Amino acid sequence: MVAPYSPERVSIMDRLRPPDAVHWLGTDQFGRDVLSRVVAGARPTCLAAVIAIGIAAGAGVVLGAAAGYAGGAVDGAVMRAMDIMLAFPGILLALVVVTILGTGLLNVMIAVGVSLIPAFTRLVRGAMLSIRQREFVVSARAIGCGSVRILGRHILPNVWAQVAVLSTTALGWAIIAGSTLNFLGFGVHPPTPEWGADLNTGREYLNAAWWMSTAPGTAIVLVILAINFVGDGVTEALDPALRRP
Repeated sequence: MVAPYSPERVSIMDRLRPPDAVHWLGTDQFGRDVLSRVVAGARPTCLAAVIAIGIAAGAGVVLGAAAGYAGGAVDGAVMRAMDIMLAFPGILLALVVVTILGTGLLNVMIAVGVSLIPAFTRLVRGAMLSIRQREFVVSARAIGCGSVRILGRHILPNVWAQVAVLSTTALGWAIIAGSTLNFLGFGVHPPTPEWGADLNTGREYLNAAWWMSTAPGTAIVLVILAINFVGDGVTEALDPALRRP
């Protein structure tokens, strides 16, 4: 509904056409409209980031809650595993995972999600260690509430705000990591539009058609900038200490 042309429509007569009134962002080496590909490329790029955050948050909440509430050997095992994962830079860890799983957009989502699990695990564990000593948790335990009820009704509801803030701020990193993997050829395959993949394709035509790389690169920058603004707003809204009077 938004893209003026089909992102996969080939027109050899219009190849490498600079931006004009017909093609606002020009065309690529096959005559495909760059603006249409940027619009269509937002779907796999942003979808991969959102699903990756879902994977990381889901696994991180479970592992962090288990480590923080159970303590002892469980805490030690979980945190040592997180320390091993944190020993690798995030993008390198994602590369290792996607190399093991193979190429494809789904595997890129999983790889980016796995690289973000330590951040969510450490956040939830730290919150659990603090909240489990609060009076309302001690009272619930004293009247005979089970561990599942204490976690579900008394502890986790006090952790969701922090998880929501981290999810918002980590979304920008997920877009960068996903676009990087697609740029390196581990994600979508031509002719599917995706910002990282199109950025890599345009790299070969920088001298003749600068707009091919500039358009998807600018889209990545603007979306991450917008996400950072939203993240600041979410943090301010959910953290009483930061709320403006």
